[in-house]
Amino acid sequence: MSRLPTIYIDRTLTPGFEELVAGRAELLGPDASALPKAHGVIASGVVWDGPLMDRAPELRVISRSGIGFDAVDLEAATARGVVVCNAPESPTVSTAEHTMALLLHVAKSLSANQRRLRGHIGDYYVDNEGIELAGRTLGVVGCGPIGKRVVKVARGLEMEVIAHDPYLDPQNEDVELVSFDEVLERSDVVSAHCPLTDETRELFGREAFAKMRRGSLFINAARGGVVDQDALVEALDSGHIAGAGLDVTVPEPLPTDHPLQGRDNVMITPHIASATDRGRRRMFSAALDNALTALSGDRVATCVNPEVYNAPTYTGSNAQTGVCGTARSDSREQQI
Repeated sequence: MSRLPTIYIDRTLTPGFEELVAGRAELLGPDASALPKAHGVIASGVVWDGPLMDRAPELRVISRSGIGFDAVDLEAATARGVVVCNAPESPTVSTAEHTMALLLHVAKSLSANQRRLRGHIGDYYVDNEGIELAGRTLGVVGCGPIGKRVVKVARGLEMEVIAHDPYLDPQNEDVELVSFDEVLERSDVVSAHCPLTDETRELFGREAFAKMRRGSLFINAARGGVVDQDALVEALDSGHIAGAGLDVTVPEPLPTDHPLQGRDNVMITPHIASATDRGRRRMFSAALDNALTALSGDRVATCVNPEVYNAPTYTGSNAQTGVCGTARSDSREQQI
């Protein structure tokens, strides 16, 4: 009889999710002492580098529960025959909704109004600095699943929308695609939804913020690393950027004494945009499905290191155990 594959989770399992696993896999973790038994990993809140992978000699798949895979060393995984996959559609709805929540919070000056109300300060009506979004231009940088959803929601608010994504064909998109500089120059609100890569690291720096319209707003629900936070602080201090909404920062969580904290015109949340009731369930379910697909020896449609299938260390499935995970005879086992 086939034994169940063992799946390590690096974050405490949300109550009620056990039913998604029952009869399909044995869950391990988040205590790292369980790693040597793991055939697969559902990766959420941990950086997966080579040394950490080496603690799991039977590891065959790292399945991200979201879109980004910048916290996984793809080169190290491929060298070890480990499939890396993601769940690109799973966080879409919740993250897009959170993006708009950040935008509305900043645009309507909710923090300042709440502070004045609690302190009985000033003339609430006259002092309100909220702006109306209808008719204003939203520039989306990175028009993948989340970016596209943001476009749709913003149109529901009667905003004009433009986007920048060098990987999309303008002929196949229903949003106006423009250059990065044009997004910055034309937009009243710029919203980042690009992955963190060598090309996008600190994409939003002093030069980018200087090109944005004076008094514009900046939203980031992508990755903290796409922003030079010192440059953002300077742009906010000068008033060139009127406000910002951030779900992601460097580091996470952001220290309470960081200069971005404590501002009426900045709303910061601790990277929880996708962590809604339905969002968490959708992400875990997709990540589990992908992990089990990889452990069965089948190719995963969302594999982000497809070259692994040609790597000499990739072993595929194991018919005797029913899982992908016979211990390898390479030097990794000597490092545990």
